[in-house]
Amino acid sequence: MVAAPRTADESERDLVSTHQGIDLTAVPSGTGCVECEETAGWWLHLRRCAQCGHIGCCDSSPGEHASQHAASAGHPYVQSFEPGEDWFWDYPHEQYAEGPRLPDPQSHPISQPAPGPAGRVPADWQQRLHP
Repeated sequence: MVAAPRTADESERDLVSTHQGIDLTAVPSGTGCVECEETAGWWLHLRRCAQCGHIGCCDSSPGEHASQHAASAGHPYVQSFEPGEDWFWDYPHEQYAEGPRLPDPQSHPISQPAPGPAGRVPADWQQRLHP
């Protein structure tokens, strides 16, 4: 007996089941880093928690809020929240990972600059980045 072809939904569910820590119902928490918005800070690039949708700033940003969220919440995967990028990062293994399409939106608005947000990025922002 030949198995029926798998649908895209079935393949996506299998991918999720092998990657605990990804929730296909979690929508982004906003369009900017949660903690930077609360403190009037700024970011270089944004990352989206694949488990809860928390938007945090990348490790090159002054706040490093995405990795701090991953460590404190125990959420292992983020996806880039930059326009045109769809890669995932696996924090426990410190490597890129495969992942399914998460709920829209896939990125911050294209009109939002990086670094951002507009009006809060210091003139010497490049000197303030973490290596």
